[in-house]
Amino acid sequence: MAEVLVFVDHADGAVRKPTLELLTLARRLGDPVAVAVGAGAAATAGVLAEHGAVKVLTHEAAEYADYLVVPKVDALQAAVAAVSPVAVLVSSSAEGKEVAARLALRIGSGVITDAVDVEAGEQGPVATQSVFAAGFTTKSRVSKGVAVITVKPNSAAVEAAAAAGTVEELAVTFSEQATGTKVTARTPRESTGRPELTEAAVVVSGGRGVGGAESFAVIEALADSLGAAVGASRAAVDAGWYPHTAQVGQTGKSVSPQLYIASGVSGAIQHRAGMQTSKTIVAINKDAEAPIFDLVDYGVVGDLFDVVPQLTEEINTRKG
Repeated sequence: MAEVLVFVDHADGAVRKPTLELLTLARRLGDPVAVAVGAGAAATAGVLAEHGAVKVLTHEAAEYADYLVVPKVDALQAAVAAVSPVAVLVSSSAEGKEVAARLALRIGSGVITDAVDVEAGEQGPVATQSVFAAGFTTKSRVSKGVAVITVKPNSAAVEAAAAAGTVEELAVTFSEQATGTKVTARTPRESTGRPELTEAAVVVSGGRGVGGAESFAVIEALADSLGAAVGASRAAVDAGWYPHTAQVGQTGKSVSPQLYIASGVSGAIQHRAGMQTSKTIVAINKDAEAPIFDLVDYGVVGDLFDVVPQLTEEINTRKG
């Protein structure tokens, strides 16, 4: 059976959920071969094998932490040469999309970004994308070379499937460009105790209608009752009400949770581009003509400061 490369997203050996989703999708196309690089790469093998990786290619070197992006591209290029895969799957983070684009250019292949599904086709892997504010669903395939596809988190349910998970050392020769951009400092992100925004199954977002930074406590309370991540529209971020790292939209983060709750978000096209692939969308807005209502599965016309606290109280009551 054909082999499919899956680029592993991990932190010191702790594999992130989007990688396990990629392994589930990869099994539709062939035998998953995971590529794990950087500190702790070898420690990922157990979890990867439990989720279908027939082989785990690892390489640990300081370059992956000390320099940006290019060393990872070098590693993936080496993996493509070693395996001759039918496709390369990468998580659709900002870095993942840059790695995928650089890899496709190097190996002379096409690249598809932000896929929400992947399936086998007669002429190669077929990727599904949701485009134009979820107005259209497209199916595409790469017609030249190895298909390089980035997939949005939460596009597939994680399914365990035990496999051999044979660990092999990947031979990587770093290019001259690998040391071009050096990381000079790191600042640890403060933990909120909430899920990572792009990986969360539930996201609660606030927009201009929240009215101020202190009022985001209402949004946070609802999110905490659901075990959700907190997002914000560009208007809220630009006003300084919430950190930029929480921005959902075309110039922020792209999310695809099982449930997305938008409170006081008007639904500008910029915001919709970042959350349109959410499985179920709920909007709370006192403007019945707000564009967000064109996209939602459920809409509540009302003041968020009346609706959201009642919703939070009801959820906490049912949990109790």
